[in-house]
Amino acid sequence: MDAASFQFVLFGLATALISNFSRSRVWRSIVLLAASLVFLGLLAHNPIVFLPLAGFLLLGYVGLILLEHGWSKWTVWIILAVLLAYVWLKRYTFFPEGVLLHYPYFTLGLSYIFFRVLHLIIESGDGNDKRHIGLGAYLLYTVNFTTLVSGPIQRYDEFARDQFAIEPIVLGPRTVGLQLERIIRGLFKANVLAMLLHSFQDDALAQMSQPLPAPLKIYAAFRLAVIYPVFLYANFSGYIDVVIALARLMRLRLPENFDRPFSAASVLEFWNRWHITLSNWLKTYVYNPLLIALMRRISSSALEPFLGVFCFFVTFFLVGVWHGRTSEFVFFGVLTGGGMSVNKLWQIGLARVLGRKGYRDLAKNALYRGFGRGLNFVWFAFTLFWFWGSWQQIKNVFSALGVAEWLCVWLAAWLAATAVLGFWEWLRALLLSISTASGPVLLSRYARVVYASALGLATLIMTVLLNQPAPDIVYKAF
Repeated sequence: MDAASFQFVLFGLATALISNFSRSRVWRSIVLLAASLVFLGLLAHNPIVFLPLAGFLLLGYVGLILLEHGWSKWTVWIILAVLLAYVWLKRYTFFPEGVLLHYPYFTLGLSYIFFRVLHLIIESGDGNDKRHIGLGAYLLYTVNFTTLVSGPIQRYDEFARDQFAIEPIVLGPRTVGLQLERIIRGLFKANVLAMLLHSFQDDALAQMSQPLPAPLKIYAAFRLAVIYPVFLYANFSGYIDVVIALARLMRLRLPENFDRPFSAASVLEFWNRWHITLSNWLKTYVYNPLLIALMRRISSSALEPFLGVFCFFVTFFLVGVWHGRTSEFVFFGVLTGGGMSVNKLWQIGLARVLGRKGYRDLAKNALYRGFGRGLNFVWFAFTLFWFWGSWQQIKNVFSALGVAEWLCVWLAAWLAATAVLGFWEWLRALLLSISTASGPVLLSRYARVVYASALGLATLIMTVLLNQPAPDIVYKAF
């Protein structure tokens, strides 16, 4: 059962229907746990392949129990044990082959389970969470099928607030309609839009290796650069739309993972809008503790802004390392962390030259934001070469054109992104300004029905006509 597939949606809708047979939190918990176990069984039919995952979950739970019984001085060692088990099971390349498990086993969703387990251990070790978490609640939180494959990364208190509430959150007809609309939108993005963009990218990649005239190769390189970020957004955010809507129908609110990321006018702003739950988790448990620790040891007020720059680099370097176990992802982390650091240095420099008020005024300037929006898109597109490609693929792509030609490609991508994204922001604001006494016309119930019906029909027709599976959810691999 592929994520964001029609089968997955039907499974989720059936689970939501059964879950709503009773308002009892015990019933809803039983249904969610049973559905999650069934979902795992549908993903892999051989129980043996789940043993390493079960061992990882057991390790995390034992660590949690120890901390609940006053072993807080062992928090760091428990965290290190969980981290070591994670990188071992994920087969990071720095591990010798002889110490790895040499039989196929299930790791799907392990990266997201890792964040949830680590969150519980850190909070319990800090003494911030004094509640006892039973084995059933622990399993519900860690293997919840709506967040298993690709997130979002939810905090335990948010999960428990809804799942274990004596009186579940309201689920009225309007809410049901909005969630069904969101499911349709997600299916369209993941199964139609992402499929078309993926085929365009494959075509551009194939043309890069062909003996074509320079202008055609430059155009292929341009398409290769600008298509993948949009594909990744459609692919991942489409899945997130589906699971958030399914969870809401089960009276469970999942955190949003995207907030119109391509409207961001800087790299710093972008990572507040893209994969929000990952960014927030790392800021909470890496950036903030690291910054506080450094500020306690370095009292120089002149160096204080640069401590934040360093912490940004470390935090978002880990974003790259988390995404994959090979050197390509290490370099992706270097580029991501480097982009954040340079952006922060740019802000510090401008604020010193213009003053804080002058910098704030500049940051609000439409032209400045427009070019910043385009530059952020291009930088993200550049870093993603190490996200989707191997070193050999990247070498082949970049060697297909000269330096001057690639400079033309990136300049054209910057100008095009600036123009297209700027036009989209203007058009969106214009359309939303058309309103009646009840609010914007485009957000009215009737407009939503038409919009959802059109997307649903387009998804059905395109799926039947193309008769090929949609590209798998990219973040499923992590």
